Amino acid sequence: MVTRAESAAATREALLRAASDLLDHGGPDAVTLRAVGARAGVSRGAPYGHFADKEHLLTQLAIDAWHALAEQLRRLQRDDRLTPAIRLKHALLALIEIGRERPHLYALMFYTPEGDTDALLESVSASHGHFLDMVAGAVGDREVRRYAALLLSSAHGIAGMELSGHLGAEKWDTNGEELVDMLINSLQSSPH
Repeated sequence: MVTRAESAAATREALLRAASDLLDHGGPDAVTLRAVGARAGVSRGAPYGHFADKEHLLTQLAIDAWHALAEQLRRLQRDDRLTPAIRLKHALLALIEIGRERPHLYALMFYTPEGDTDALLESVSASHGHFLDMVAGAVGDREVRRYAALLLSSAHGIAGMELSGHLGAEKWDTNGEELVDMLINSLQSSPH
């Protein structure tokens, strides 16, 4: 028999899946608590029992995305078959891939919501912690934050230019993967 807590958790997960689907197909404007409830097949009031408002629901989607990225980075970090540079390359491409495959979610991940952001900051910190460790593995501990900022801002720029259609091979004679390779190669050739 399903307990009340299990039922509530299942409803919450169904609401998050529905919100994620609506976000992917229509952007943040498509995500209303009413539409999420209808998509999840629950009562109109059910979403309000789990999320105070749309902002809270969208923030939870961003938190979940950051947690998923942190887990992906954790697995990369522990993969002993990869060199530090290759780990870093895969980490940057993982972030860019979110922008390619789920552009609305990607934008949401970098949006600062109003109100309590502690849970969001905690989820971002987990990803950043793994990323900083990977950067340190490639360049050492000296100035690791500066290199990490350079790499993340570059990856964010690549994702943004791809999303806007301004990083076409016909215009620049390159693509996101090649640019990431160039970043990693320049990192390896610079004195740390």
